[in-house]
Amino acid sequence: MVTQKRPKPADFFKDWKAREALAESMIPMIGKLNRESNVGIYMYGQNLVNRSVLSIMKAHRFVRQVEENELSEFETFPVLEAICKLDLGPVHIDLGTLTNKYMRDQRGLSIEEFVSEELKDAAGAGKPLPQSQDVVIYGFGRIGRLVARLLIEKAGSGDVLRLRAIVLRKGSADNDLVKRASLLRRDSVHGAFNGTIRVDEETNTLICNGNEVKVIYANSPQEVDYTQYGINNALIVDSTGVWRDEDGLAQHLESKGAAKVLLTAPGKGDLKNIVYGINNSDIKPEDKILSAASCTTNAIVPVLKAMMDKYGVEHGHVETVHAYTNDQNLIDNYHKGERRGRSAALNMVLTETGAAKAVAKALPELKGKLTGNAIRVPIPNVSMAILNLRLGQETTKEELNEYMRDVALHSPLRQQIDFTNSPEVVSSDFVGSRRACVFDSIATIVDGNNAVLYCWYDNEFGYSCQVVRCLEDMAGVRYELFPKKD
Repeated sequence: MVTQKRPKPADFFKDWKAREALAESMIPMIGKLNRESNVGIYMYGQNLVNRSVLSIMKAHRFVRQVEENELSEFETFPVLEAICKLDLGPVHIDLGTLTNKYMRDQRGLSIEEFVSEELKDAAGAGKPLPQSQDVVIYGFGRIGRLVARLLIEKAGSGDVLRLRAIVLRKGSADNDLVKRASLLRRDSVHGAFNGTIRVDEETNTLICNGNEVKVIYANSPQEVDYTQYGINNALIVDSTGVWRDEDGLAQHLESKGAAKVLLTAPGKGDLKNIVYGINNSDIKPEDKILSAASCTTNAIVPVLKAMMDKYGVEHGHVETVHAYTNDQNLIDNYHKGERRGRSAALNMVLTETGAAKAVAKALPELKGKLTGNAIRVPIPNVSMAILNLRLGQETTKEELNEYMRDVALHSPLRQQIDFTNSPEVVSSDFVGSRRACVFDSIATIVDGNNAVLYCWYDNEFGYSCQVVRCLEDMAGVRYELFPKKD
């Protein structure tokens, strides 16, 4: 890697305002690419679509902190301009890595020549699907609402996944629809919905950023006929957790207009548990029912895969320090589970996790090699997985961290693993993370072939991003990522 340093500006305020103006100019360019061509623009894995000026500037700053290279809007803006001149198909382009690649190129090409060459295979690829894929969310709790937000955000030109309906049981209040809309609009952890939501009580519809989403009240899947609402061949996202095996989830397929089901919880029995980025190649067109595994499984499997590929894993223990969930009691009360009846807001609660055993469904090589436990703690979101591993070979903290930095920035796992080298970060800093986990390099402990690794994860939003990636794969939506790795 060639290190690039910007000279210190003579006037920091003037420099900031110039870069701010460029970031502001990027917003409509990025939006048009996404809206008209389903092109996603990223900055070292951070999505720039629908982002504010400051968010774009912070994404540039991230490069200096983690890649150890300087990269500013002065360098990326002309590259983005060159991208906008091309006739592109539905692809993902990492503006940061593309710009850095150009800065390292020694051939004397103009920006336009270099970008055209790098993106020649991305031109004119057509629509990602022959027609948009209908999606229905069955159950509208924490994960259901966040998946809804993501689907609305990622609607793009409308040619990919389209959220068409939400199915839930009607509450006791007369204004149930208004209350559901309010929960989607305002979130105590994740903030306000990015856009507008209009409630049409006459048709039981929520209009979210122009997306018409029908709210269907039902007590069971068999009651629903999706074709009545113009919904066909739909992907059903079951976020209720009520049914966890193939027989239970198969009830959804009895609904007219339903085609496939994705469970947002660990599946039982022989149900395929998919951790996107690891075993999503196991998704076959004929698969009707799949599981997106658990938030913890999604957090630890990518890191375990990286460790296996480089060092090998002989055995290990996974301890998750997990935010409390809606399954627990706010104050002491009866609960069928051990310890979970005690107040979630006042106690650390020792409980079990199936994540360690579930790893084997995504990484069969680790079957029988991991144990696990969980401690629920009094915070509403963001958890930590501590991996205590005996590796197949000796290493050092510096070598392991450098390897994980490269994995997070440049490997096929960059959508799943983020990287931090800040000694000051705490759990709330990772609310809204779109990765399955964030590797905390400062906390790494290595002694020969024993390693203790610390991985933060937004157990709500980061997991929901993994769910949507699985949905895209099930629908046949696959975006090539540019530039290609050297």
